[in-house]
Amino acid sequence: MTTSTWEDFRSAEPDFAETVRARFQLYKHHVLATLRKDGSPRLTGLEVDFRFGEVWLGMMPNSRKALDLLRDPRFAVHANPGPDAEMADGDARISGRAVEVTDPSVLARYIEEVKPPEPFHLFRVEPAEVVHTGLEGGDTVIIRTWRPGHPLRTFRRGNDEGSLSETT
Repeated sequence: MTTSTWEDFRSAEPDFAETVRARFQLYKHHVLATLRKDGSPRLTGLEVDFRFGEVWLGMMPNSRKALDLLRDPRFAVHANPGPDAEMADGDARISGRAVEVTDPSVLARYIEEVKPPEPFHLFRVEPAEVVHTGLEGGDTVIIRTWRPGHPLRTFRRGNDEGSLSETT
């Protein structure tokens, strides 16, 4: 899995990165997928924090999700879909690696600004894929996806079977 930094992604695709950030910031709580010891998925809620040019995942010490990430840093986080079926702002997901932050100066800076309950685990997101899905014209699904080292790709799919097409 090739990963990058959020800042690298933001530099490569600033408008798309802003769309995804704004979508996550609509709601406080989101859904994190991690891998259990046996390889099966675990879904849990958490907050996603965008600051200092990075994406951060903070969690209680020795929580199941933190232990999962310490053992296997692969994750996916899905933005809260919201209170109804409208999804006017689309759907967003970030997947990649969550790297535990142990640098005292980074932790001190984060604590000073965020004031999280202590102790806690802090992970920095290294995105391997960023996806935003939305609707166009009420019946066409637009899927935009970015991966490190690749250009932003856009796919459109209508209600017709087999109508998925890539656009530039």
